[in-house]
Amino acid sequence: MVAEREQEGKLDEVGVSRPSSVPEGASRYALGVQSLSQLDENQVENLEATFEDISPDLARLVIEYGFADIFSRPALDIQHREMATLAALTAMGTASAQLKFHIKAALHIGVSQIEIREIIILMSVYCGFPAAINGTLVLKEVMSESSSS
Repeated sequence: MVAEREQEGKLDEVGVSRPSSVPEGASRYALGVQSLSQLDENQVENLEATFEDISPDLARLVIEYGFADIFSRPALDIQHREMATLAALTAMGTASAQLKFHIKAALHIGVSQIEIREIIILMSVYCGFPAAINGTLVLKEVMSESSSS
């Protein structure tokens, strides 16, 4: 199939593949902080403050693994990565606090309210109406908070 496409003059871009998204000389923590701060400039401090007295290692793991190793990978832009995150959190149906954060983050980086709503509605097909309804209620809460501020 690839050979046929090449014979037709169609050149496909080769996917980006790197074993690590951490630039040489940088730390995973620093890259994670940079990635997370794109979504919310205060979230690193909020996350660390939330867990400092009970599990500071959990905050570091979220920052290093979630936002350095995973979120900063190059093949998806930040908006598409956030859309996938919204879909996953909606499908879980049990992560309202995380979904709320990521809805706010998505809005902050340019994903529209309509796109977020459609992602949540689409999840009803894959994970059922209860999860989609819960996600919609979180979106409603975020929109109510933003209109009152």
